[in-house]
Amino acid sequence: MDRRETGSTTPESQEQAPRLLTGTGVSPGSGYGPAFLVVGDIPEPAAGSRHDGDAPAERGRAEQALDDVAADLESRGARAGGEAEEVLGAQAMMARDPGLAVEVGQLIDQGVAAPRAVFEAFGKYRDLLSAAGGYLGERVADLDDIRDRAIALLAGLPMSGVPTSAAVPFVLVAKDLAPADTALLSKDVVAAFVTEQGGPTSHTAILARSMGVPAVVGCAGATTIAQGAAVLVDGSSGRVRLSPDEDEVTAARNADEARRAVLSAVTGPGTTADGHAVPLLANIGGPRDLDAALAAGAEGVGLYRTEFLFLDRETAPTPEEQEAAYRAVFDAFPGGRVVVRTLDAGADKPLAFLPSPGEEPNPALGERGIRMFRRYPDIMAVQLGALARAAAGTAAKAEIMAPMVATVEEAAWFAEACRTAGLENAGIMIEVPSAAIRATDLIEEVDFFSIGTNDLTQYALAADRQVSEVAALQDPWHPAVLDLIGMAAFAATAAGKGCGVCGEAAADPILACVLVGMGVTSLSMSAPALPLVRAALARHTREQCRSAAVGARSATSPAGARAAARAELPELGSLAL
Repeated sequence: MDRRETGSTTPESQEQAPRLLTGTGVSPGSGYGPAFLVVGDIPEPAAGSRHDGDAPAERGRAEQALDDVAADLESRGARAGGEAEEVLGAQAMMARDPGLAVEVGQLIDQGVAAPRAVFEAFGKYRDLLSAAGGYLGERVADLDDIRDRAIALLAGLPMSGVPTSAAVPFVLVAKDLAPADTALLSKDVVAAFVTEQGGPTSHTAILARSMGVPAVVGCAGATTIAQGAAVLVDGSSGRVRLSPDEDEVTAARNADEARRAVLSAVTGPGTTADGHAVPLLANIGGPRDLDAALAAGAEGVGLYRTEFLFLDRETAPTPEEQEAAYRAVFDAFPGGRVVVRTLDAGADKPLAFLPSPGEEPNPALGERGIRMFRRYPDIMAVQLGALARAAAGTAAKAEIMAPMVATVEEAAWFAEACRTAGLENAGIMIEVPSAAIRATDLIEEVDFFSIGTNDLTQYALAADRQVSEVAALQDPWHPAVLDLIGMAAFAATAAGKGCGVCGEAAADPILACVLVGMGVTSLSMSAPALPLVRAALARHTREQCRSAAVGARSATSPAGARAAARAELPELGSLAL
C-alpha cells in the first residue's frame, strides 16, 4: 500500500544511487536543498480479520472514518485555495461516495473488520478506475490516499505526511504525491519536487507550476536518493543532480537570478522583438484564479474551464450561480478576451446529476465533451443562456468554444447553438486529429480555433496522458503533433481568423516561439508561466520564430525538434533555458 510518510533508504540503495538522475521537467527553474523522502507505507489490514460481532457499531466506525477523511480534505482545500481546493474537493466527494459506503457496509455485515472492509471495498473501485484509464485512471492515486487515511484512522496509525514548515527549504522526493500532502506547501518550504511517476499533467506538475516551484516527474530511481542528501533539481531540463559541488549550485543560482532580472524587466502585452503582437492569456478554473492571472500580467483568459462549476455536486449549478461566476471573469478583463470552454464532462469526468451512458472500455474515446453536451440539451441551453446574460453589458470580448469537436457537422451545430443563445463568437477546440486534418473545412463554420495540445498529443500518438509507462510519448514537441498544429493554424490564418493554443505546450517558452512561428495568434497558460513566455518572445523576432518552426517540423523526433528550434533562437541563454 502506497503511503506518503517519511521513510529512509537502506545503505545498499544509497550506494547504488547514481549522481545524476533524469526525468521530465514540468516546472522551470532550479531548486536546491536536502532531500525529504516520502516513501513509507500504511500496512495492509490482515486478510480474514473479523470484528466483535457488533456490525452496526463497526459500520458506524467506518462511516465516521470516511467522513472525517472527507472533512479533513475539504479543510485542507479551503486553506489552500485555487486549483488545490478543486482537487481536494473532488477527493472528498470520492470519500463520501454512496456506492463505496454500501460496499463497505456489506462486507462488515459479513463479519469483516472495518479496516479490512475499507481495504477490500476500495480495491474493487481501484481496479475499475485503473482499467478505465484516462481521467478516471488518474484518480487511482487519489483513491489510494483516501483508503490509507481511513485505515489509519480506524487502526489508530499515525499520518505524518509532509511538514508544512522547515528551517531550510527541502526537495520533496516521492514515488508519487497525493494532493492532500502538497496542498498547504509553499515556496518557503519546498525548493523543488521530484517524483518517480507522473507526467506533465499529473497533480504534482499542476501544483508545482501553480506554486512556481521547479519540478521533475517520471524520474526513475528517485526514491533511491538518501534521506537528507543534497539535491539540485533543474525543472527545465529534467536533471536531478545528487551531491552537487559548490560551483554547480552557484551556477544554477546565478542563472535563476539572471532570469528573474530579465523577467522583471519585460512587462506589458506579449510581442516579439520586432513588434508582432501575441496576446498572452491565462488558463483559469473560476473567479478564484483571477488574482494570480492579473498579477502575472495576463491580457485576458484563453481557457475558462467551466467544468469546475459542475464537478463534485449532486445537482447542476443554477443559472444564477453560473451567470455570477461567468460575469466575475468577464468584468476582470474589460476590453480583453475571455475564451470560455463549455462543459467538458462525460465518460471520463462523470457528473453525479447526469445518468451514465454505460460502461465504456476506453473513456478517453467515449462520450465526452461536445458529445455529452448534445446528449443533454437542457444542460447546454442553461449554460449558453447564462453565458449570454453574463456577457451582456460587459466590456470583455466573450468567445465561447466547445471541446472534443471531431467533425464539420459538430462544429456547425455548436456555432448555431451559440448564435441562437445570443453569443456571437463561437469557436471549437482542436484536440482530435481529424479536426486538425480537416481544419480548412471546420474553420468555415466557426469564428476561431483553440488548440488543446494535451489531448491532441495523446490522441495523435495513442498514448494516454495519465499512464506513466507511455509518458515519453506524451510530448507536444513530436513533429507529428507540430504538423497537426501547423495545419490548424494555417487554415485559420488563411480564413482570416484566430488560432490560439491553450494546452500545456503554450507554457513552454521555447515551444511558444515555435507556435508563433507556425502562425498561432495567441497563447494561454497557467499564470506563473506567463513572465517567462513573455520574455522569450520579446527576445526573438517573428522571422526567428518562423525559422525555429521550420527546423522543428523538419526533425524526426521530439529531441531533434527541440534542438533544431534552439539553434534558431539565440537569446535563450539569457533566460537560462
